[in-house]
Amino acid sequence: MKSTLDKIDEIKRNGYTLNLSSVIDNAFENFKKITLYSALIILVFSFIIGVILVVVLGAVYGLENVSKVILESMQPSKLTLNEILISTIGVSIASAFFAPFGAGFFKMADSAAKDIQFKVSNIFHYYKAPYFAQLFVTTLIVSAVNNAIANTLESAGLVFVGVAISIFINFFMYFTVPLIVFGNLKAIDAIKGSIVLVTKNPLVIFGAFLLGIIGSAVGAFACGVGVLFTIVFNTSMIYAAYYEIFTREEEENSIDTIGQKDLD
Repeated sequence: MKSTLDKIDEIKRNGYTLNLSSVIDNAFENFKKITLYSALIILVFSFIIGVILVVVLGAVYGLENVSKVILESMQPSKLTLNEILISTIGVSIASAFFAPFGAGFFKMADSAAKDIQFKVSNIFHYYKAPYFAQLFVTTLIVSAVNNAIANTLESAGLVFVGVAISIFINFFMYFTVPLIVFGNLKAIDAIKGSIVLVTKNPLVIFGAFLLGIIGSAVGAFACGVGVLFTIVFNTSMIYAAYYEIFTREEEENSIDTIGQKDLD
């Protein structure tokens, strides 16, 4: 069996095919299995994090000023250089720390695809070695670049340009998490590997990327709380695409090998 890096090197030379229709079908099947459980987990931990955030902000600014502080932080403003640095560093570290939690939903998707029981504790599976360090470093690098650009452009009044660049970066980082948790790659290899996979089939991957975002956001339009049930659709979409590129082909090659041996 080829290693993930060997497979990526082969893709770099020869490219690969990916059926978007098959990816969508597999994503929907996976999504139906995990949506209720994932919504419950997101609801519970969002509540816990929300309470912690209110307590911390209340201790710093006073409980009566918490809502005002939160609203002001969400409004675009012209930041100073120091504020840009503080915001970039703070958000990047926070994103990196929660990255293994987000990766836990890929484990949920994988368990659902293999009909394996998923326990709540499994959502923290990737906080252990060797996954935590790689997910932390990858997210820290990507988030730092992303936030530095977005904050700088927002300060210059170019909010939509910053959003466009952020989407562009996230598009090329599409496969970084599964390459780490399923492909066992290091942070830099996962970043480079994701860029290779995206650039070798950009139209199909962009289709999956766009549908994943729309599918995850649709709950917010239908009913605010509905986003809890749809947000993991993008996870299922990424998992399905990764599965089609790596696992599916390996299974087909194994079958072909067995068939060839039988003929011999």
